[in-house]
Amino acid sequence: MQRITNQNKIVKKQQLNQQVKLLEIQAPDIAQKAKAGQFIILKTRANSERIPLTLASWNLASGTITLIFQEVGFSTTELGSLEVGEEIENLAGPLGNPSDIKNYGKVAVVCGGVGTAAAYPIAKALKEAGNVVVTIMGARNEGLLIFEEEMKAASNEFYIATDDGSKGQKGFVTDVLKSLIATGTSKFNVVYAVGPPMMMNAVSEATRPYKIKTIVSLNPIMVDGMGMCGACRVSVDDKVRFACVEGPEFDAHKVNFKELIMRLRSYTNEEKLTVQITANFGGACTCHSN
Repeated sequence: MQRITNQNKIVKKQQLNQQVKLLEIQAPDIAQKAKAGQFIILKTRANSERIPLTLASWNLASGTITLIFQEVGFSTTELGSLEVGEEIENLAGPLGNPSDIKNYGKVAVVCGGVGTAAAYPIAKALKEAGNVVVTIMGARNEGLLIFEEEMKAASNEFYIATDDGSKGQKGFVTDVLKSLIATGTSKFNVVYAVGPPMMMNAVSEATRPYKIKTIVSLNPIMVDGMGMCGACRVSVDDKVRFACVEGPEFDAHKVNFKELIMRLRSYTNEEKLTVQITANFGGACTCHSN
């Protein structure tokens, strides 16, 4: 079967920081249907594994989608090795349920690391729906912050927290959130949290005493993205849920974060071994698991 010319073609590549890259890809069918909170599944090459990535943005006029990812293992490094003009082997999406966008009133969007890219379309859609959006963005240091100007534009109020104090407030995003809640500076109707599981868990615990509705976007291990493999199962309110078709967003106060974090670490050793073998063989290894 002949492939469609320019389908899945990379039209832009940008290095956002030492580990995070941006790819803009020709995918008009996905761009036409994409909504905030959704994701795609891709295969970089024919023998690559399938990995999920949240949509950072999309453009109907150009028929492109934007993906932002951190090179942490074999598959993301493989994806990052592609250059402008090359094509991704396979793209499926948009997948997952879109965010429940409506006018809640005052909303906090708490994001960290590469999760900021996933939080951007949510914050943008919430502001367009008439909400007062308060963004709290975090990273270990100033050099790891991404999408700062974009998030500012999507926010009515904007805060930064860095672990080392190199920009914004020194500390964690939860320190800023707790301060805003405790001082009465902001009375939030809803809090969205997107980022590392430990950060989302911390946000959940910060809002729990105040009974503020808190929504998190989960990122479990995922294979088919269509609810058939069961790899993306998470425990929510003591029930098994499939993040790909029932999520990726869930009530934070009902998520079993301990189990989620444990499952995400399941293949850490195999991933390290794959990266090591690949380095030793000059990138020729095809035995990767993650």
